[in-house]
Amino acid sequence: MLETSARLLRLLALLQARRDWPGAILAERLDVSERTVRRDVDRLRDLGYPVESSRGTDGGYRLVAGTAMPPLLLDDDEAVAVAIGLRAAAGVAGIEETADRAAAKLEQVLPSRLRRRVGALQAYTEPVPPDRPGPAVDPAVLSVLAAACRDRERLRFDYRGHDGSSGARVAEPCRLVSWGRRWYLVAWDVDRDDWRTFRVDRIAPRTPTGPRFPPRDPPEGGAAAYVARGVSAAAWRHHARVLVHAPAEVVAARINPAVGVVEDVDGHTCVLVTGADSVNSLAVHLGLLDLDFEVTGPPELVERLRALTARYARATAAAEDRPKGQAERSR
Repeated sequence: MLETSARLLRLLALLQARRDWPGAILAERLDVSERTVRRDVDRLRDLGYPVESSRGTDGGYRLVAGTAMPPLLLDDDEAVAVAIGLRAAAGVAGIEETADRAAAKLEQVLPSRLRRRVGALQAYTEPVPPDRPGPAVDPAVLSVLAAACRDRERLRFDYRGHDGSSGARVAEPCRLVSWGRRWYLVAWDVDRDDWRTFRVDRIAPRTPTGPRFPPRDPPEGGAAAYVARGVSAAAWRHHARVLVHAPAEVVAARINPAVGVVEDVDGHTCVLVTGADSVNSLAVHLGLLDLDFEVTGPPELVERLRALTARYARATAAAEDRPKGQAERSR
């Protein structure tokens, strides 16, 4: 019985490792006859694993999706990755309890050596807490929106604005984007004939979904960049358009979409549309580009850059006045 159980686990591992397995190769891997493989496949089916078989010279076996969730067979690294991923997912508003339950079930059956690895990762990592808790998102709503994106079906939904007002919307969904502790839907607003971003926690889908629509190109830079630009721009207290003396692709490689938008001018210059919560942060971030740039406004940013220029000049004045040999000896 023990030998049979071990062989079943090896067979299950092989079936999960790749899509199709000829019966002869499975028999060779397990060092048994093809008849024994057929019996073992029947045992797996009795345990709830949906294994399809095909006849003929090219016949074989395939593990497919079933109607129920049978136990999974994971190797060490896969088990640790899933456990850590579930604990991270517990920080997503709306699925915390579900993720915690799944993580607890998995960790309960982990071998002690793997529990120690998972425990160490959890004990010695600290996430940066959000400024405030994220809004709860119904996983069922996420599933409806994701299915509409996949099937390219128009969505009809009631949407609650930030001012509390509510109205019906019709949109062609493109992507779901997770930003911090919030979820956003990027979709083509049919009535406004333009791309829009919708907070998922403010969406109440109407069923059934509408007709299918032809695919369209996503917003410039992709859905995640589109959300990042909108969310960041709305949160900035100070904005600036900066002429940077470098190609657009060079500047874009040094920032992420949350920092700003790069507009190409020519092969040697571009415009960076950026912002920050404070003028000082904005000035420091521009310096971190490590590129030549020109700023004409806003006035408070120009004044802050002048103040920083003077401060840096004073910081290096003492080194310039010291004799060269003395400066080198002090290094």
